[in-house]
Amino acid sequence: QLQLVESGGGLVQPGGSLRLSCAASGDTLDSYVIGWYRQAPGKQREGFSCIRNSDTSTWYAGSVKGRFTISRDNAKNTVYLEMSSLTPEDTAVYYCAAVFSDITYGPMSAACIMYEYDYWGQGTQVTVSR
Repeated sequence: QLQLVESGGGLVQPGGSLRLSCAASGDTLDSYVIGWYRQAPGKQREGFSCIRNSDTSTWYAGSVKGRFTISRDNAKNTVYLEMSSLTPEDTAVYYCAAVFSDITYGPMSAACIMYEYDYWGQGTQVTVSR
């Protein structure tokens, strides 16, 4: 069974950068679409980025587009989230999630955050503050 572990969270100043990792075990990630979600205190969980199995197709919500970059290294069984120009509004627990997909190529859209993700990591805290 696939297991996901996020890492790389921490405290960063506004305008700073962080790279989160989502490491998988138990199966190979190249069979899965990966989504990144976050949940801030008192707010609903927000899906903000997805990447297809092939790594050529990604999608970003408007709240992070241009600041965040999702990528994957299937050889390392890991997905990354590069975050820059962070603001206090980015403070949240960040989760990666995976859903099996046999569609390995094709554009990603906002629909990807509505997929029924079967596997979730435990989350990593990102705090943006002075």
